[in-house]
Amino acid sequence: MALSRRVLLGRLAATGAAGAALATGARPALAAQGEGGRVHTGFERLAADGYRLLDGRRVGIVTNPTGVTRELRHIVDVMHADDRVRLTAVFGPEHGFRGTAQAGGSEGRYDDPATGLPVYDTYNKSGQALADIFTASGVDTVVFDIQDVGARFYTYIWTLYDCMVAAVLAGKRFLVLDRPNPVTGRAATGPVLDKAYASFIGREPIAQTHGMTVAELALLFNGEFVPQAAGRPVELETVRMTGWRRTGFYDTTRLPWVPPSPNMPTADTALVYAGTCLFEGTNLSEGRGTTRPFELLGADGIDRRWAAAATGLGLPGVHFREAYFAPTFSKFQGKTIGGVQLHVHDRAAFDPVRTGIGLLVTAKRVWPGFAWRPDHGIDRLTGSATVRTMIDAGAGPDEIVAAWQDGLRRFRTVRRRYLRYP
Repeated sequence: MALSRRVLLGRLAATGAAGAALATGARPALAAQGEGGRVHTGFERLAADGYRLLDGRRVGIVTNPTGVTRELRHIVDVMHADDRVRLTAVFGPEHGFRGTAQAGGSEGRYDDPATGLPVYDTYNKSGQALADIFTASGVDTVVFDIQDVGARFYTYIWTLYDCMVAAVLAGKRFLVLDRPNPVTGRAATGPVLDKAYASFIGREPIAQTHGMTVAELALLFNGEFVPQAAGRPVELETVRMTGWRRTGFYDTTRLPWVPPSPNMPTADTALVYAGTCLFEGTNLSEGRGTTRPFELLGADGIDRRWAAAATGLGLPGVHFREAYFAPTFSKFQGKTIGGVQLHVHDRAAFDPVRTGIGLLVTAKRVWPGFAWRPDHGIDRLTGSATVRTMIDAGAGPDEIVAAWQDGLRRFRTVRRRYLRYP
C-alpha cells in the first residue's frame, strides 16, 4: 500500500529506536538500551511505536524549541506531517513555542505559520484559567515535551505541574515524553521549598536541584501534589527514554543541545545555573547580556578580592577567575564591571548550590555595595527566608548548608519512590 506524503515525511523525520517497545508510566519498564549507547528520548520511542498512545485522540502539545528530533526537526512539524497523529493544538510556555520571547515573556495566541495550528499561550496561566484554554482547544490528550535543566526555579517544570492540574480540571488525559536531566540525576541537593514562599519558580516543596527527569517529576507531582491541588490525580502516562543513566551528563547522551531559554545557551550553563541563578535575587549581574550567563557574575566596584575570597573557600570541582565584562542588556547594561567567572574542572565533584551560597557569602563580605533585591526575590529562589537571614547574620557556607539538611533528607525519601532509571 502506498504511503501518503505526510506519513512518509513523518516516518523519515521521527528517528528513534526502531522496533523498541514503548515504556510508559502505566506499563512495565523495559531494560532495552539505545543503539551503541545512544539515548533515545520519549518522543523517539513514541514515534517508533507508531504513536500508538495517541491513536484516535485529538492531541495538543506543550512544547518549545527543545522539542526536536536528533536531526533538529521540531516534533510539532514531524507530527503534523504524519497522518497517524491528529495534532490539533500547540500550547506555548514562557519564551513561546518557537522561542521568540525573552525572560518573563511569551508569544501570545496566534496561528503557527509553518503548520497552521492554533498556538495557545500558557505562560502565567494556571488552575481554571488554564483548564479553560485546554477545553477551548478541543483536545482530549495533552502531551508535554520540554527539555528541563534540573533546577527548581526553572519555570518549565511548573508549567508541567500547572498543566497537569489543569488537565484534571478540564478532564483531559496527560502524556509526558521524557528527556535527560542535563546535570545528571545522581542526587537532590539544596534547600526544599517552604510552601509559604510558593510562586511560579517553585509551586511545591522539592529541592533546589531535584535530580529527576521531567517524567519522574510528573510521577512525583501526580503522587504527592496534584491530588491536593485538583482533588484527584491526572490520568497520566509517561514515555521513558532508553540508554540514559542517572550519572550521565548531557554531553554523554549524543543528543543535540537546543537552548531551552535565551540565557541557557549551553549544557555548561545548566551545570552552574542551580547555584548562580541565586544572584538574580541581588543587585549583582548574573551574567545576562554576556556570552556566559550564570558563569560570569559581577557588579560595578568589585575587583580581584572576590575571586580570591571564593577560592579561599576550597569549594570542590570549581576554580574562580577574576573577570571583567560589559553586559549588553539587563543589569549594568553597557558598563564594564568586575567579578568572577566560574570554571568547573571536576563536574562530578562540583555542587552548584553550595557554590552559589559560597559566592553570595563572599560577595557580601568583600563588596560594600552588596544588596538583596528589595522584593526579597532571593527568598522565592531559595524557598524560604533562611538563606538571606543567615547570610545577613554573618553565617558561613557550611552553617547555611547544614540548616537545610533535615528537609532535604525528607524530600530524598519521597523522591526515591518515583525514580525510574538506574
